[in-house]
Order: sequence, then C-alpha cells, then structure tokens
Amino acid sequence: MDTIALGPFSVTPDGALLPRAPDAAPALDFAWRGRRCTARLAPDGMRIAADAARIPSTADPGADRRRAFDAAARLPGRLPAGWRARLTPDHRIRVETSAPLRAPANATALVAALVRFVLALDPYLDGLEAEGAAWTPPAA
Repeated sequence: MDTIALGPFSVTPDGALLPRAPDAAPALDFAWRGRRCTARLAPDGMRIAADAARIPSTADPGADRRRAFDAAARLPGRLPAGWRARLTPDHRIRVETSAPLRAPANATALVAALVRFVLALDPYLDGLEAEGAAWTPPAA
C-alpha cells in the first residue's frame, strides 16, 4: 500500500492516519486562544491537554493570586466527567482529558475531536480569566 508521509503519520490512500514508527505515539501541538494544546494518539483513543491559565506572579502589580489559586482549586469539580485539572510546578493550570478515536483515525475525525475539546474548554477559560488566572505565556 502506498502512503504519504505527514509528520509522524503515514497517510493511506483512503485517508487513514497511521503512526510511522510502530511503537510511537504521534502527537499534534496546536494553539487555542493563544494557549498551547497537545493531542497524543494512544491505542484507546487520544489524550488531549491544554495550558488553560497561569497563576499570576508575585511580581505582577495588582495580581490577586489568592483568587486565582481559589479558581484553580475549584476547577476540577466544575469540569466534565473524565476531565482533569492540575497545577504544574511553574503555576500553569493544565486541563487534560481523553477522547475516543477509532483506529485507524483519519484527519477529519482527528480535527473533529480537537474542535469538540476546545469548544468544550472555552467556558472554563473564560471563568479562569474572570477569576484572575488569565493566560500569560511563560517567559523565554
């Protein structure tokens, strides 16, 4: 079967995406509302994660860190079933979930799963921003 190489994938003539290396877990990085998102293919579907917000630094004038930490603490109880939120050591609020993706996946199914994720994520981003945990990219 002839395939076309596309990053970590081989694309079959019928549009299926297959990992190029048999033991690889291909990943796709993308941005949503300026935030870094990652999707990793797994045998049982796809793992999707987003850096939803960041707790403001003590150096940020007027930042209400307590309010932002409280918003981060309440977030896991507000997320849909199967979603997780965690605070990373550099104070990013990371939201993670899994999505079903029938193997072999095709580009349409992959993009549809990503769009469903980011649209479902949007209200939580708005809520975090309203509580002072807006997104600011980490300093280089």
